[in-house]
Amino acid sequence: MTAGGGTKWAALPPQLSEEELASFWGGLPPVVAVTGATGFVGRHLAESVRRLGRRPRVLVRDPARLAPTVADGAEVVVGDLGDDAALLALVRNCQLVVHLAGVVRAARARQFEATNAEGTARLVAAVRAAAPSARVIYVSSLSAAGPSVRPAGRHPDEAPAPISAYGRSKLAGEAAVRALAGPWAILRPPAIYGPHEVDMFQFFRLAARGVVPLPRGERWVTVAHVSDVVRAILAAADGRVDRRTLHLGEPEPRPMEVLVAELARAGGVVARPLPLPEGVFRLAGVVGNAMHAMGFRQVAITVDKARELCARHWSAETASSLAALGFAGAVPFAVGAAHTWAWYRQAGWLPHGKMRRERTER
Repeated sequence: MTAGGGTKWAALPPQLSEEELASFWGGLPPVVAVTGATGFVGRHLAESVRRLGRRPRVLVRDPARLAPTVADGAEVVVGDLGDDAALLALVRNCQLVVHLAGVVRAARARQFEATNAEGTARLVAAVRAAAPSARVIYVSSLSAAGPSVRPAGRHPDEAPAPISAYGRSKLAGEAAVRALAGPWAILRPPAIYGPHEVDMFQFFRLAARGVVPLPRGERWVTVAHVSDVVRAILAAADGRVDRRTLHLGEPEPRPMEVLVAELARAGGVVARPLPLPEGVFRLAGVVGNAMHAMGFRQVAITVDKARELCARHWSAETASSLAALGFAGAVPFAVGAAHTWAWYRQAGWLPHGKMRRERTER
């Protein structure tokens, strides 16, 4: 059973080759302003910008957190989204601004609002003042659109209905970007996975241990490999999708149980989904909030995240967006997951000794 219409999509590689990157060269100005360059997607994007021979101008609180592959050749502006002077320095005379920075996990709605909504509004104000003709690419989230009532997924033109404080704050950020008189594009990725990622990594770690707890009930999901998100940003840089909101990710959603099975096969492990009552995850979210209050900011599940985890369905209609970007397909999850397993193992995040090989006779 599939949720899509049976269109044949190409399988894109999980790494951008020099030849593919070269196809984006003409759309990139000499300097690209980037927020969130110390984060997961920001690191991958800034590395690609460097590989293209362009210079990323990055806004960071702590330059020491920049990956060496980004720091070498980057122009660093020290500050954050609450620093108006730093924002002006970041965007001044830039033709392209990519906004990736944001708060993903927090125990209070106010923390999301301060960065994702008000911080984005400050960045927009800086663009108006110092780079009024700049193109702004805002990497939002499928959480801003909300879950879909259909397995096939929510269309980017549907009215948004976020169910979490995080989603509402990202939607407010979108509103600030849409108010710009100049060119902009809003990209809404679903759950993103790939090398260096720490949230989806939890599913890999659970699969390595043999059991992946999931909320009971049918839930279809769309996922995106980080390379496809970078591809979308680079493609949007040339103006082909100006003043549009797009959904990113694979064109065919899948049930969570199928995703877990594909994840296990890609890693050569035996793992099974463990359906649990939603209350278990909601209780874990309450505990997570308490942990955040005590200073443990890296705890993955909070009340807000538990609310999202229990929703149905986190799937997106991406075919129209892929076509608008000029893409023939996406990174298949089986390929992208295998690539990600290999990176986690090589980096020592998932030691080989803890893996259980999948039986071949089944």
